[in-house]
Amino acid sequence: MPTNGVTIARKARWRDWRSWPDTFSGLWTSSLPFRTLLTTLALTSFAILVTFVAMALAIQNNLWESRKDDVLADAQRAVAVAQSTLSSAESRGDRTALQALMSDVRAQLTSVSSSDMIAVFRIDDSPSPVAPTGFFIGRLSEDLLSAQLRQRVADHPETQWWQPMEIAGADGLTHAGIVVGQQLNFPDAGAYEAYIAYDLSDTEQTLVLVQSSLWLAGVLLVGLIASIAWLALRSVVVPITEAAETSARFAAGDLEVRLPVRGEDELATLAVSFNAMADSIEAQIKELGELSMVQQRFVSDVSHELRTPLTTIRLAAEMLNDQREDFDALTARTTELLHTQVQRFDVLLADLLEISRYDAGSLQLEMEATSLAHLAEDIVDEMRPLAASRDTELRFVAPGGHTPVDLDPRRVRRVLRNLVGNAIEHGEGKPVVITVDSNSEAVAVGVRDSGLGMSPEDAERVFDRFWRADPSRQRTIGGSGLGLSIALGDARLHGGTLMVWSELGVGTNFVLAIPRSSSQAWDGTSPVPLEPTPSLAEIGAVTEPIALYARNRASTENVAETGDRRP
Repeated sequence: MPTNGVTIARKARWRDWRSWPDTFSGLWTSSLPFRTLLTTLALTSFAILVTFVAMALAIQNNLWESRKDDVLADAQRAVAVAQSTLSSAESRGDRTALQALMSDVRAQLTSVSSSDMIAVFRIDDSPSPVAPTGFFIGRLSEDLLSAQLRQRVADHPETQWWQPMEIAGADGLTHAGIVVGQQLNFPDAGAYEAYIAYDLSDTEQTLVLVQSSLWLAGVLLVGLIASIAWLALRSVVVPITEAAETSARFAAGDLEVRLPVRGEDELATLAVSFNAMADSIEAQIKELGELSMVQQRFVSDVSHELRTPLTTIRLAAEMLNDQREDFDALTARTTELLHTQVQRFDVLLADLLEISRYDAGSLQLEMEATSLAHLAEDIVDEMRPLAASRDTELRFVAPGGHTPVDLDPRRVRRVLRNLVGNAIEHGEGKPVVITVDSNSEAVAVGVRDSGLGMSPEDAERVFDRFWRADPSRQRTIGGSGLGLSIALGDARLHGGTLMVWSELGVGTNFVLAIPRSSSQAWDGTSPVPLEPTPSLAEIGAVTEPIALYARNRASTENVAETGDRRP
């Protein structure tokens, strides 16, 4: 369940419409149910829209055609009845009889047809003493009749003509309508135009009702399909989500977690397979853990057991080494080699004990407020005799890192001693540059040599235990092969990093970076760059003598980090 802060942030994001595209894009890429449901709704809505539009058009055409046919049949029936009356009448040229006959025609057209809009008037506009006067019933007037329709009716006496028109309804709105025209032949008076108009507002209402029903059915159908799709998705996605969460918990170290098995379908088979795999992995991890514990105990026990005899051997070797001048040359050399190898054996045992503590997770830091620049300066002073014996110049530059930070000085000293010693051994007599710098988040020290360097493959394995880039190359200043592995462990104990950059024929640069505080956020960026950009000549031109730092140490104790730069 999301926290209240996350929920508030999501609501605020949805309230800002400008963030909607990014929000939808994030949901599209990160949520399978959202992507599937949205795709299903889009395709379903498109299919329903096409289907319903086709149905609406078909219903509209059929409805109008059916209504038109009814109107034409109704008008033809009414005109036929009226013409039958006219054909059977005998007026004998009497105007009064003809006018009465016109009244009969009006009554028959009104009664037979279903319309209340009828018009009959004479085609020939010339004066006639006997021709009866035409009439207009309802909202139909001569202005509503188009000249084209009247011309067709006048030119084709035996044909029924019709034309769509707009009719003003009683509600003041304009409705669709049809006007049908045909000739009536009055005895002794000639041809008359007869028009019957039909209001199709009822058809419009029926069509609107049908279309509204279709759209309502479409919306309900989309909602129903969305619900069905959501339920179907849940039946599949929920087990997949459970499997993903269970896999994440299992990968995080919760080896007891298992998937629930429901039913006998494919998802149940997946759950059974996952549980079987988890059981197998758990058994193997426990077995490997037990073997690792046995190995750690073995190394620790052997190291402790060797301590006592090694102490005795070391004391004897030191005593013999102190009296080697009284021995002959061969015995003196043997005594000297014995003393050297016993010392190396002692270092190896100490490193093995330290490694066993790392593996057991029983190490604790002894934190003190320490200036990394001053600590590195002390290591440079300590390693200077060794560097002089190898004709190697140590160059120290510290533009930052003078302000004390919390660290374990013993372990950091050991890391720096190891890095500087390795640089002297592998630097081929070229200058070694030790750089200390800092920023608002971390302090760092870099140890750069210009020796043979390493290939990228060797650089990836440089922190492995007992690994050597060149197995044929002998160690000239001792070492157990565990120094860099222990140094990496010390850096991680401080919450920092130990990184390496190396290039064949150019040299190697190790950078130790430590955060100022464990409670302060740190993105892992080192104040000292891993890949050195300036050349050694350029560095030498700006490197100050160590003695200058020693003389000014007291003045730098209270220098703020933001101003911790030397000219």
